[in-house]
Parts: sequence; C-alpha cells; structure tokens
Amino acid sequence: MKEHKDTEHWDIIISAKKGKNSFNFAELWRYRDLILQFAKRDIATVYNQTILGPLWFLIQPLLTTVLFIVVFGSIAKIPTGNIPGTLFYLSGLTIWNYFTACFTATASTFLTNSAIFGKVYFPRLVTPISKVISGLFIFGAQFILFIGFLIYYITVKGITIHITPYLLLIPYLLLVMGGLGLGAGIIISSLTIRYRDLSFLVSFGVQLIMYVTPIIYPLSIIKGKMRMLILANPMSAVIEDFRYAFFPEGAFHWLYLAYSSLFMIAALLIGFLIFNKTERNFIDSV
Repeated sequence: MKEHKDTEHWDIIISAKKGKNSFNFAELWRYRDLILQFAKRDIATVYNQTILGPLWFLIQPLLTTVLFIVVFGSIAKIPTGNIPGTLFYLSGLTIWNYFTACFTATASTFLTNSAIFGKVYFPRLVTPISKVISGLFIFGAQFILFIGFLIYYITVKGITIHITPYLLLIPYLLLVMGGLGLGAGIIISSLTIRYRDLSFLVSFGVQLIMYVTPIIYPLSIIKGKMRMLILANPMSAVIEDFRYAFFPEGAFHWLYLAYSSLFMIAALLIGFLIFNKTERNFIDSV
C-alpha cells in the first residue's frame, strides 16, 4: 500500500537569513502597506495630545526664523545677500528640518519599537523607512509655509525673484536628504543597542552639524579652508541647491551634488550592513 503524502503550498515562508549581509528587498516591498500604516500612525500621534496639534509643524520653523533674524541678522549682522532674511532662513530650515526629522526618528528605532519587535515578525527596516515617509508630511506643511512667504514678498514687498528650472531638482534633493537621514539614523540606532550614551548625543549632534551647514549664512561669504570644511558636509550642497532653485544666488555645482549623492549611498549601505547585523541579536541586547 502506497503512502499518501499531502503536498503543501505556502504563500510566505519566514526563515533565517542565509548570510550576515543578506537583504530581502522583495520582502520589504510586500510589507509596503505596513510601512504606510506606520507612517500614518507617526503623523497622527506626534502631536496627538497637544492643544495646537499639527500647527506646531508651522510654529516651529516660524519661531526659529524669528530667532535667526534677531540673533544672526540684527545682532551678529551676518549678511544674506540679496535674499530677504525671512526667506533665506526659512528656505534653509524647510529642507533641513526634513533631514533632522528623518535622522532623529530613525536614530531611536530599536529602542522605541522594542515592544513590537519582540512580539511579531516583520522586516525591521519597515519602521525607519516609515519615518522617512512620515517626514514628508512635515516637509510639505513647511514648504507650503515657505511658498506663502515667497508669494507675500513678491506681491506685497515687490521683490524680484527669478524662479529657475532647478525647481525640478527638489524631489531629488528630498531623496538625498531623506537618504542621509535614514542612513545616519539607522547607524546610530544600531549602535545605541550597545552604547546607550549615543542616544543623548543625537540632539546635540544635530545642532552642531547645523552650524557647519549654510543655513544661517550663505556659502559665498565663507573662504579658505573653512569653505572646504563646510563643503565636506554633504547637507551643504543640498541646502545651497534648494535656495538656488528659487533665488539667483547660491553655490550650485553638479560636482557638489554628486558628492552628496555618493555620501548618501555610502551612508545607506553602511547603515543597512550594521542594521542587518544588529537586528539578529537585538532582543537579547535590549
């Protein structure tokens, strides 16, 4: 009598990774709905129990811009060229805040999601990627604010602004900023599992990096070795290119943008490698 064997078919098979540096991006794509759900959750819960709610997305850059105008514009007398101070600072903060939102959120991925990671399986990269997507909502709100001030200065103040074709580069600049924030964030997130002190340095580090990024000053006034130091910061080219898309001033150069792009790719590769290695023993380390 022949033994009957049932053939089983599984839609998804969860198994251990074959190599230390293996990635399953197809699996990550299958969880795209979960990524969007996490992104919606992040947007809804950030200011869930605040009085002003999402208005904080606009209040924060406004207050920072006013502070910069008083401190760096009126007191320190740092020139902003032919660009009004409000537009100069707001343009830099708009895209810089997207980077900081991506970086600070992904830098605490393991610690803030430890309870979920220990209960259910899903690709761990889902959580940091969702932070990058939810950050686009914040950027969109602040970008609209910037455009509103831009229209005001054109129609009421009567200033002349030459809108350039480089506006088409804005989606790519967002990709670079998001990639830099994601790469640097998951590196820090992976290292904080063993070195918890790094979590206290994230906010301080972001503020420190901001001062070597042309947000409160134009790159054109920086000369010599200090200029090379600032250009070594991959965010500098993105900030300058973003301004150059709206104003006929800036230090736009394809070589600088290429450097920022290569830096982003390197940060993502290193971040994925470290993240991939850390998540194997994450539950035992937390």
